[in-house]
Amino acid sequence: MKDKRSFFERLTGAVKIEDYDSDLVPDAPRELHAERHDEEGEREWIEEEGNEGQLTVDVFQNPNEIIIKSMVAGVKPEDLDISITRDMVTIKGKREGERVTNEEDYFHRELYWGSFSRTILLPTEIDVEESEAVEKHGLLIIRLPKINKDKQAKLRVKTN
Repeated sequence: MKDKRSFFERLTGAVKIEDYDSDLVPDAPRELHAERHDEEGEREWIEEEGNEGQLTVDVFQNPNEIIIKSMVAGVKPEDLDISITRDMVTIKGKREGERVTNEEDYFHRELYWGSFSRTILLPTEIDVEESEAVEKHGLLIIRLPKINKDKQAKLRVKTN
């Protein structure tokens, strides 16, 4: 019988959520590596990076643009690297933590310190040149103007 797992799943030992039986490993984390699909079974357009922290994002649109919002509190703007193409955005950064106490002195730890990234495949093409990113009070807002494929212009023929 052919192994139906992806190359990545076979390489890393990752398990798809559908194949995961929480009764077998009750304390296992819910955030297992999985290929995500929408209701129609299509590949979802938000992808996660493997070895880095998970950057949470909100992605939505209005008639003219796609907007991405993410909390990046504690990250200096110069420590953020945002790469965009006409159909994809990658946000990378690093949140540095202060060493004020020893590991054994912590009672509880939830804050993430270290490198993080997120790649977002966009549902429509955007104008890379007109895109902008703003950070205010720890909230990163990326505005990506959509390309209007229906826009027409008259081209005047010149003579030499």
